[in-house]
Amino acid sequence: MLSAMRSDADLDSLRREPLATRRELLLTALAAGFALAVRPVSASTIITDEQGLAAGAVQIPARDGTLIPAYRARPAGRSGAPSILVVAEIFGVHEHIRDVCRRLAHAGYCAVAPELFLRQGDVSTLAEVAEILAKVISKVPDTQVFSDLDDTLAWIGAGEGDAQRAAITGFCWGGRITWLYAAHRPALRAAVAWYGRLVGEANALQTEYPLEAAPSLTVPVLGLYGAKDQGIPLDSVERMRAALAAGRARSEIVVYPDAGHAFNADYRPSYREAAAKDGWARALAWLAAHGLAPSA
Repeated sequence: MLSAMRSDADLDSLRREPLATRRELLLTALAAGFALAVRPVSASTIITDEQGLAAGAVQIPARDGTLIPAYRARPAGRSGAPSILVVAEIFGVHEHIRDVCRRLAHAGYCAVAPELFLRQGDVSTLAEVAEILAKVISKVPDTQVFSDLDDTLAWIGAGEGDAQRAAITGFCWGGRITWLYAAHRPALRAAVAWYGRLVGEANALQTEYPLEAAPSLTVPVLGLYGAKDQGIPLDSVERMRAALAAGRARSEIVVYPDAGHAFNADYRPSYREAAAKDGWARALAWLAAHGLAPSA
């Protein structure tokens, strides 16, 4: 991504800088790729390169005629890799989510993150979380999201990856969607939900929460949560565990005692390295255990 923002001369100059200075300059260059509401980004921000990948912006044709912007990353020269839908937080497909896609691609997957708020507004330009929630997120229907994810899978299957061997992962807002989309699309092989809200007040646009969907869930879902999450009480996590145990899917929830919300968001102060690394390892193992191990 850096090459798209700096000239060759700039890159040569950057390479001559000490390592610490280079990282600071790199983060400064990348900052424009993050949503306005999360700047400045943390020094712990992970930067994954595109070497060996086919990565970049694409457009997904939706059934209503909309072209949905998305970010796709997959191993270069391979079109049959197992596929992962990546669902962003409320900040949209900014640099952190694109980096997650590249990490998955380096692990052997075709990862695609569509901009699911497109019709409601551009969250990347809004400076306050409350503004993002009120002006955009609250107006996004679940049915629209599911339809766009269905269309993204169809696009993947037309030549980018193996849509028959597919999973979904998502963070925060995308974690809730991960649970619900797994219930919506039982053909998925697996799902990994990162700190997605489990209970809430349903309305005409957001008609259900994961706790209600748990009894009918057949897709195995790995849920990753923080015990110190102020927005997702532990009692709701335990209720979800009980509902899953009574249902049909062999799902699992892991709670990290020293982590709060957004513990995988390495660009934010909420990041907890130990929990994030363990969660990532568990996520890859979960995908592999459910028929999604990439071929060599």
